Amino acid sequence: MRERIAETKGYVFWNDLEAHVKRDAVIIADKELDLVDVGFALATNDTRSVQSWIAAGKLNKPSEEDISRWSIAPNVTFTSVVVRPFVLIHPPELPLPS
Repeated sequence: MRERIAETKGYVFWNDLEAHVKRDAVIIADKELDLVDVGFALATNDTRSVQSWIAAGKLNKPSEEDISRWSIAPNVTFTSVVVRPFVLIHPPELPLPS
């Protein structure tokens, strides 16, 4: 399963994420977390790990501010993995307009 998740890892543009954000399926992982590890924890119902990351503020949903900033910078890229029904992302690397 870990290998299947790793195969989905790649870069996406805001335009690719927007529909997933609208259906509340995007989760932002802190950059110190490996997206494949997080995806594997979600896929295997490792609630202990997921809850500890949430409690530490390392997993969260995009805020309205995030969405606003990303929508005016549509060429910004995100590293992502897909663990249906979710898309896990790292915050974008480039500075965004505020």
